[in-house]
Formats: sequence, structure tokens, C-alpha cells
Amino acid sequence: MRKTKFKQNKLAFFGIVIIFAMFFVGIFAPVLSPHNPNKINVDDIFLKPFQNNHILGTDSLGRDVLSRIIWGTRVSIKVGFVATGISIIIGIFIGSIAGYYGKRIDSVLMRFVDMMLCFPSFFLILSVVAITKPCITNIMIIIGLTSWMGIARLVRGEFLSLKEREFTQAAKIMGASNMRIIFRHILPNAMAPVYVAATFGIAGAILTESALSFLGLGVQPPTSSWGNLLSTGKSTIEFAWWITAFPGLAILITVLSYNLLGEGLRDILDPRLDR
Repeated sequence: MRKTKFKQNKLAFFGIVIIFAMFFVGIFAPVLSPHNPNKINVDDIFLKPFQNNHILGTDSLGRDVLSRIIWGTRVSIKVGFVATGISIIIGIFIGSIAGYYGKRIDSVLMRFVDMMLCFPSFFLILSVVAITKPCITNIMIIIGLTSWMGIARLVRGEFLSLKEREFTQAAKIMGASNMRIIFRHILPNAMAPVYVAATFGIAGAILTESALSFLGLGVQPPTSSWGNLLSTGKSTIEFAWWITAFPGLAILITVLSYNLLGEGLRDILDPRLDR
């Protein structure tokens, strides 16, 4: 039933196809890349697309734009999944504890979540990145540590409902420990909205990393990421448009694909949307 419903959602199916394609490109980047992404060639500066075996042209240092986009795909996938994984772990832990125990524990944890939500996430990330060393590891950790609040609230809401169900009460009567009830009985039934939020979270993490790299606070050259590719081409966009156009298009397609997949998952996993 769910597989049929997913296949009927053409936009979601398109999104997952693009995502699998991005995975393929990221995994096999060394094979698919036609040139060394960091090789400087002063004889090939600002070549237009399809000139001299450079399908998407070259940048101000003669580096192949297509190769740098392909290697940037690997960076974006890594940042998106690791950062979202960190946020999911933190969000599930805090949300489940708050929702299950309730009362004072719930009040304290939710006030902490509200406090974190008061800070604009991107400016909070900028502040932390400015203090720490800008590298891909720090970027993934920082994005993950500043994006778990929404998941925590989703999980808490599910726990508040599920802890009153019959199967939870039966587990308590049988003498199951609180941790077993939380992680074995309730959590698996509370994961549907988390899957949807994680899909949107990956798209958000990719956008955040691209923005940080564009500002020079993310992945540092010569490592290629879509954000620093945009930064490289912003000063030459008037006569070398391809340096920014193609990385920007890659970001657009990738983020759109995750959003389409998230919408499709929400249609499938939320029974309230059945018609």
C-alpha cells in the first residue's frame, strides 16, 4: 500500500532518483571526475563550457568545474548525513526523556529547547565557527549540535500520546524497565515524523554548509565544496557565469530532491493525510 502510494507520487519518486544519483556520484567521484579537481592550469583559465575537454568550463585557476562539483557532492552528502545524524540522536534522547517522564523533567528540558530556539540558528553557527577552526569535521558537529530542537519537540509530542496506549501500559505491568519501554516499545512507534524531519534536515544541513563555505567559514580550499565554488566565481560572474551557475544548480536540485522526498514520506507515513 505504502509502496504503491510512493510510486504514485511522481515528485517524491523523482526526488529519490536524484538522491540515489548523487550518492552514486559522491561514492565514485574518483572514477567519474574527468580531471584532478585541484590541478591548476594557467593555460586553461576561464574556459567556457565544452572547450578543451572541459564540459562545464574552468575557473580562475584553470581548474575543471565539473570535477570540482563532483568532489563537492561527496562533501555535501557527508555533511548532510553526519550533521543530521547528530541532531537526530540528541533530539530523540531529549524528546523521549521529556515526553515519557513529563512533569518537572519535561518542563526543564522544554525550557532548554525554547531557549535554544530563541537564538537564530545560522548566526549561532556563525559565532561558533568563527571561534573554532573552520574544517569539515567542525562544521558537521556544529550544525548537528544546533539543529536538534525541532526533532526533540516532535519526539516529545509522540511520546506524550504513545505512553498512554495499551501496549505501553501492558509493558509496565509486565515489569519492563523505563529504558526498555522508551527505546523498545515507544520509540519505534514514534519514528515516522523523525524520518520526515531528517529528510528536511539533510537539505537544511547542505544549505548551511554551502552558506558557510561561501562566506569562507566552511570547508576550506583546496577542498572543493559547492559553497566555496560559488564564492570563487562571485567576482567573475559577469564574464564567467558558469563558475557559479552550475554549483548553484547542483545545490538547487539536491535540496529540492530532499524536500520532495520529505513531502512524499509525510504523505505515506502520516495516516491523517489519507483521503
